[in-house]
Amino acid sequence: MSQSKKPAYIIYPNTQHDDEQPILDVRHLSVLYDTHKALDNLTFHLHSGERVAVIGPNGAGKSTLFKVVAGVLPPTQGKVSVFGSQPAGHVCIGYVPQRSQVDWNFPVTVYDVVMMGRIAKMGLLGWPQARDHEQVRSALATVTLETLAKRQIGELSGGQQQRMFIARALAQEAELMLMDEPLAGLDVPSQEEILSLLDTLQGQRVTVMVATHDLDQAARHFDRVMLLNHKIHGFGTPEQVLQPQRLMTAYGGHLRLLGEDGLLAVDDSCCDDGEHIHVHLAD
Repeated sequence: MSQSKKPAYIIYPNTQHDDEQPILDVRHLSVLYDTHKALDNLTFHLHSGERVAVIGPNGAGKSTLFKVVAGVLPPTQGKVSVFGSQPAGHVCIGYVPQRSQVDWNFPVTVYDVVMMGRIAKMGLLGWPQARDHEQVRSALATVTLETLAKRQIGELSGGQQQRMFIARALAQEAELMLMDEPLAGLDVPSQEEILSLLDTLQGQRVTVMVATHDLDQAARHFDRVMLLNHKIHGFGTPEQVLQPQRLMTAYGGHLRLLGEDGLLAVDDSCCDDGEHIHVHLAD
């Protein structure tokens, strides 16, 4: 379903969980594209039910990090573990791609896409059983898309498209959800709907990593923030990470301090969606 006609879903074989291990453990992760280092020696871990915003300028490596965690891109160096084993073996990882990476003319319905989340449970040659249909209907109800189940995906609004992918992850019974710019280009009501669904996921102990350019939303809606620009420039609570000096170091010339009250502005050119983002960081 991507523009290269690859399907916008990932198939994982089943893997046993070691519940004594972190849901995600990343150690000394580096990724090289030719001679360019997209990620440089990243080390961090997440706990079940956490909600983490990944921020940084365009080209900082956010999408690369998500692809490695999802198991679709191998690391050049280092190790990524999900419940103690390699991520490519896990059915519990849900990946919500950027909307720009999806071919919205692909002839499938909303119901079809959400059912794709059940493929790893059914097997490639399996046929949906009653439980699979029940999971899909429940997921659609959670994101309030049940009345649009038979609609072609290209007929949805941007917010509905993102809710559809969240429903697919819910049908997959994902425990770790990676969302790449899910709020980009959405109007405020649609953004609020997505953020409300994040509350629902957290209530179900789903761990969520969201790549975003909106520093204000990162500060208001997430437990922890990762400031990424090839390296991790900060990882902790919003109060710990969203400090002017850290942000200036990570964003470089794209960040400007306005006045003496701690107001920072991120330049338009830093972000894929072209938004001009302000965030107030004064005590």
